[in-house]
Amino acid sequence: MKIDGVPYRSIWLDEDGWSVRIIDQTRLPWSLSILRLSSAAEMAEAIRTMRVRGAPLIGAAAAYGLCLALHDDPSTEAMERDAAMLAGTRPTAVNLRWALDRMLTRLRNTRPEHRLAAAYAEAAAIADEDVAQNEAIGRHGVELIRARQKPGRPVNVLTHCNAGWIATVDWGTALAPIYSAHNEGIDVHVWVDETRPRNQGASLTAWELGSHGVAHTVIADNAGGHLMQHGKVDLVIVGTDRVTRGGDVANKIGTYLKALAAHDNAVPFWVALPSTTIDWTITDGIAEIPIEERPATEVTLMTGQTETGAIATIQVTPPGSGAANPAFDVTPARLVTGLITERGRCDASPEGLLKLFPERA
Repeated sequence: MKIDGVPYRSIWLDEDGWSVRIIDQTRLPWSLSILRLSSAAEMAEAIRTMRVRGAPLIGAAAAYGLCLALHDDPSTEAMERDAAMLAGTRPTAVNLRWALDRMLTRLRNTRPEHRLAAAYAEAAAIADEDVAQNEAIGRHGVELIRARQKPGRPVNVLTHCNAGWIATVDWGTALAPIYSAHNEGIDVHVWVDETRPRNQGASLTAWELGSHGVAHTVIADNAGGHLMQHGKVDLVIVGTDRVTRGGDVANKIGTYLKALAAHDNAVPFWVALPSTTIDWTITDGIAEIPIEERPATEVTLMTGQTETGAIATIQVTPPGSGAANPAFDVTPARLVTGLITERGRCDASPEGLLKLFPERA
């Protein structure tokens, strides 16, 4: 995808061939800050503090983090220690565990003196496969947008949080069909939920859509149901951090409420994901998916740009008031119209997923 006409990925190797470059997403939308990471500890900090975020990108970042670990020490003891450190950074997104398991499967069967080259090759493959998967999600999902076209008006898509190209290596999940539609010349407009408390819709989704030239409007989180009642939403497309084998979906907090509103107003509610986000080991998302509890300060404080251009953080709650901050919620499969994967679209059900992924039976 492009930033003001210049194509980017969200993670890449530096010119030195071993250190890793990322876009610091905590600095968006006010500045485009590129960070160079040179150790596993720095990568773990970047994941934990959400300098890199989004389930697919977290997986690729963890893979490159293990490369950085092996650059310092290729021994088995150090590799296992640093893999465990990276795995503990974010508990909900299954891609993190998947990517590290894939890396370790390759590296445990590789002699220490050959591990570094093998690690970088595997991490590059994970990143390239993510790009291909998300491009395919765009191809399968754009048909949903194309089918909703009406003369003289745009197709209005509502999305929640950020599931665009900066949440993946490129293209994105929920936004991949939107980018595909825009690139085809389809008149598409996006309602962008602000996504409190971190405002990842208002700051990240709006930024990347604007940078690529896609029409969009930021709305308060609570406005989506009103828009659906008045026929101003043609479909909802969101991403996800984990999907159970039964089709339950864990995504940014507030997604469940959007699914309820969509169900009540007969608005299609689609979830876009690469197959690496499916957790085939669990069936009940509400009972079995761990929900990350993030710091209360994300609720009590807000950061923005002042009239002078300075970036300031202010408190928006009374002193002494506590705050709860669950980062995700689970949308039951019964509220999901369907899933968009790199292999096509399917029902959010065990039968639907197994039709696309029969090897998982």
